[in-house]
Amino acid sequence: MLSLITNPIIISVVLLCILCLCRVNVLLALIISSVIGGLMGHIGLAEVMDIFIKGMGGNSETALSYILLGAFAASMTHTGLAPILSMKIANTIRSKKFLLIFILTGIAILSQNLIPVHIAFIPILVPPLLVIMNKLNIDRRAVACGLAFGLKAPYIVIPAGFGLIFQGLIAENLIENGVDVAKNSIWQSTWVLGLAMLIGFLIAIFVSYRKPRTYENLEVKLVPEKEDLKLNKNHYITLCAAILTLIVQLWTKSLPLGALVGLAVIFGLKAIDHKKMDKLINEGVGLMGYVAFVMLVAAGFASVMKATGGIDSLVNTIAPFMMSSKVLATFLMLFVGLFITMGIGTSFGTIPILAVLYVPICVKLGFSIPSIIIVLAAAAALGDAGSPASDTTLGPTAGLDADGQHNHIWDTCVPTFLHYNIPLIIMAILSVVIFG
Repeated sequence: MLSLITNPIIISVVLLCILCLCRVNVLLALIISSVIGGLMGHIGLAEVMDIFIKGMGGNSETALSYILLGAFAASMTHTGLAPILSMKIANTIRSKKFLLIFILTGIAILSQNLIPVHIAFIPILVPPLLVIMNKLNIDRRAVACGLAFGLKAPYIVIPAGFGLIFQGLIAENLIENGVDVAKNSIWQSTWVLGLAMLIGFLIAIFVSYRKPRTYENLEVKLVPEKEDLKLNKNHYITLCAAILTLIVQLWTKSLPLGALVGLAVIFGLKAIDHKKMDKLINEGVGLMGYVAFVMLVAAGFASVMKATGGIDSLVNTIAPFMMSSKVLATFLMLFVGLFITMGIGTSFGTIPILAVLYVPICVKLGFSIPSIIIVLAAAAALGDAGSPASDTTLGPTAGLDADGQHNHIWDTCVPTFLHYNIPLIIMAILSVVIFG
């Protein structure tokens, strides 16, 4: 028990959560937690910082993507296209607040599978909609839960876009560890986890955050007044740029290159005067720069955690307790997965770490293949919703906090943690009981 309490992973993630709940900035909380975790892992201070800084490069492509997509989002706003799209949505919903939440959730789902732009659409569409949300007294925590559901559930359940990557990682790591599965069969087991998240989503919008919540009508940066909803030449150029961004991204598998091509089209065809280029890049950094830096720092945190050896130590500590029953083993594996993903902030990066440790245990205990898939997928996905360093939480906050009235920890992380991680744990345990 002492080794569990003193484990650097446990200490770092608990400290990270406490600091964030105490409203310490996420960037500072990640750095402080990394240093403390490294020192607890018997790594010298200078070496901790060296590992941390070198590890930041692990998310460099993601960070660059967010900066460029932020500039692209600012461009769409300056051409007037984003306000027009938002106003068309507003005119469609009228006074139906739940319809707005479902529309944004639907767009989030499409952003993972059909049009894989991930969180890039949020700073484009959401800020202009804040005024209508205020008029309808929508609790933004419900919207955050809806966006988080759309960003997370699809990659767990749907074998396309980011879902194909996630499920492919599960299949590859299971095969590498002696369990023969087909990539296109993973969803046939993980759909139960999607069902658990759907239940959490419905509870969030119809029970937990159904009551009206009042916000001030503050000015939102980058959102000009737009009464004319007609599309002009610049709008069509911007739409073409968005389509080209998607095509290039799918063709080259590079989100930064896609965003760069989109910006080149907007400026090259003079939808926006090139003199505004510096201003737009600065606004792009303002929109998504914070998210980008958090992702960089989260990669450094992950590197330090891996260097401490705390993950292996954590699993070895609880392994003897796992051998008594499948249910207890499942709970302990999910517990470890939650801590790892809460700290690292990415379920995709957690899969290879957990598979090499969990699959042999599951095989030894006689878990069925569906149960192994469900436990590994749930353990990896746990914490993605709720982690201060996850783009599943950073994305919704980037849009909903455009007027400074939405707190990242208390209004995004805590609600998404409660409404998605608890149902995932319950459903994973029930699945093991049912499937063996």
